Amino acid sequence: MGDAGTIVWLFVVFVLLIFVVIVLVRSVRIIPQARAGVVERLGKYQRTLNPGLTVLIPFVDRLLPLLDLREQVVSFPPQPVITEDNLVVSIDTVVYFQVTDPRAATYEIANYIQAVEQLTTTTLRNVVGGLNLEEALTSRDQINGQLRGVLDEATGRWGIRVSRVELKAIDPPLSIQDSMEKQMRAERDRRAAILTAEGTKQSAILTAEGERQSSILKAEGDAKAAILRADGESQAIQKVFDAIHKGNPTQKLLAYQYLQTLPKIASGSSNKLWIIPSEVGEALKGIGNVLGNTAGNTDDADDVAKDALP
Repeated sequence: MGDAGTIVWLFVVFVLLIFVVIVLVRSVRIIPQARAGVVERLGKYQRTLNPGLTVLIPFVDRLLPLLDLREQVVSFPPQPVITEDNLVVSIDTVVYFQVTDPRAATYEIANYIQAVEQLTTTTLRNVVGGLNLEEALTSRDQINGQLRGVLDEATGRWGIRVSRVELKAIDPPLSIQDSMEKQMRAERDRRAAILTAEGTKQSAILTAEGERQSSILKAEGDAKAAILRADGESQAIQKVFDAIHKGNPTQKLLAYQYLQTLPKIASGSSNKLWIIPSEVGEALKGIGNVLGNTAGNTDDADDVAKDALP
């Protein structure tokens, strides 16, 4: 009997130890950072647990599943929405929200994620339903702002704060996509044609400007060359004139030089007819006197000049 009593006593002690361990485990809880716990006492809300160590009353207090206080991102599946011009577009939405009141998020709504999804869908249909397709594609910021305002106001009593709502994609029907692609292709072709025409125009303008500048420079060069040639001839004539005056030539020498020049004047192929100046007679008269000719009248000198010509 002594051994049996010892065994019973040891069994009771062991059961008591197990019970104490269970009580300690259920009464001591550690709440991680950025988490919150709701405690119910006898089925009624008692308090909200903050991060850290806390003690509960076993079998009286019950800790509900912890809530994540960090900002959460939920992507909802595409939703068909009808625009003002009766086109069905598929819109993907992304909602950024954060639990600010664990008690309200637990007792005010059964499933706040599903509630946010449904509210987003209905609000999106109301907002996009008042826009046509082009406005819906180009007014994302406006749609995001209206969605955020409606969701934040509605979810405030649920203990949720909606920080951002983004439209991830707006997909129009395939027929509309084909039409938009054709329109964009035509627009690109038009811009390319305009750029090509502008390039051709600029090229023609630059070419004409270059030719004009070239003509101007060439004309300026010809003018300068003509001026230089005229200056050179003028200086040459001046030097010859000065040399002749310094040499003090006689009338007979000048007449002889003038007579030697006449064949060169007549040798040109374009000289079919030319007129003998009256001074030639005087020159020939002087030459005749030098050579000893007795003919003294101007008519004989003219005859001599005619014979000297080819």
